[in-house]
Amino acid sequence: MAGQSNSLDGSSMATPRRLTREERQRRVAGLAETQDGLAHRRQLNALGVSHADVRSEVRAGRWALRGRHTIHLGVALGPRAPWWTAVWESGGGAVLDGAAALVAHGLTGFFPVQIDVSLPRNNRRRHVNGTRLHLRSAMPPALSAGVPRVRPEVAAIHACGWSRSDREAALILCLVIQQRLTTPARLLEQWQTRAAKAVERPRRATLDHIVLDVCDGAHSLGELDLGALCRRIGVAAPERQVVRTLPNGRIYLDARWKDHPLVVEVDGVQHTKGLAPIDDALRQNEVTLSNDRVLRIPVLGLRLRPDEFGSQLVRALGPRDMRADVVTSCDNDTHPASGTEARPLLPRVVEVRGVEPLVE
Repeated sequence: MAGQSNSLDGSSMATPRRLTREERQRRVAGLAETQDGLAHRRQLNALGVSHADVRSEVRAGRWALRGRHTIHLGVALGPRAPWWTAVWESGGGAVLDGAAALVAHGLTGFFPVQIDVSLPRNNRRRHVNGTRLHLRSAMPPALSAGVPRVRPEVAAIHACGWSRSDREAALILCLVIQQRLTTPARLLEQWQTRAAKAVERPRRATLDHIVLDVCDGAHSLGELDLGALCRRIGVAAPERQVVRTLPNGRIYLDARWKDHPLVVEVDGVQHTKGLAPIDDALRQNEVTLSNDRVLRIPVLGLRLRPDEFGSQLVRALGPRDMRADVVTSCDNDTHPASGTEARPLLPRVVEVRGVEPLVE
């Protein structure tokens, strides 16, 4: 009979009916809206859109192929379209990882130069332009709602290992906690579990301190630089993001030493723009009137003249707030016991070439 064909065992089965153009568009509308204009062939087949239907739409120029599995459904592509393509075309079981996964989780202020994708080592895989593959014997925990992606605390650690510089890795850690993509406790737990394999030893030694600082409340690269400065000069670590209620509302102080009337504010470039200097002056005046002294340190100053700012910090705190377990020394230092005044010098800061921080 027409519309039937014989199978190998002699039975007959109906040939799938070709859908009309309107039926195809109606069936794929939901996918196009939620998946940035794309669909996987498997999803189309589940909706009753056959390979013949896809071929008809492609030949007519209404749809387009973006790989072996990915179909562009003729609407404007959304910003996540490259992620869908990378995951679907790289191989079975693939998920976004690293910085791309973090951006998919909602990270802002950072723009990865390529898309990192993890997939099982034994699965078939294909190269996709702009994508870097990571083959894994055991897949990291991932979320399947939306674009498949590794959980943020794990993706952050992987991103640190793949970053182009230590400073870029530090920026990622700051942003993940600052923007509440995960909690400090989860990040610290995963760092202790996964960092040994995910991050090479030289960088891991640097980031060990940074992870602790970030999980302790440091929300910017400038605050991390302040923490590093304190360690170099042997000053006790301050409390971070201290909440203070003033007549004009509640504020957060970058750093304050417990039981000591000293506050340090680390000023990024945003403090020089618009009306920010006026707001900062009012804020500082209120803090000063509440009997705290305030030292202001520009982020650029921490990098270019750390010795001088470190000396001011030591003088402001006095010897009782120096860490007893740290003794600092430099090649040209002289010890007070020699009769010559010691100078609180810091090791020279060497900037690592790489991506400049986007958020301070």
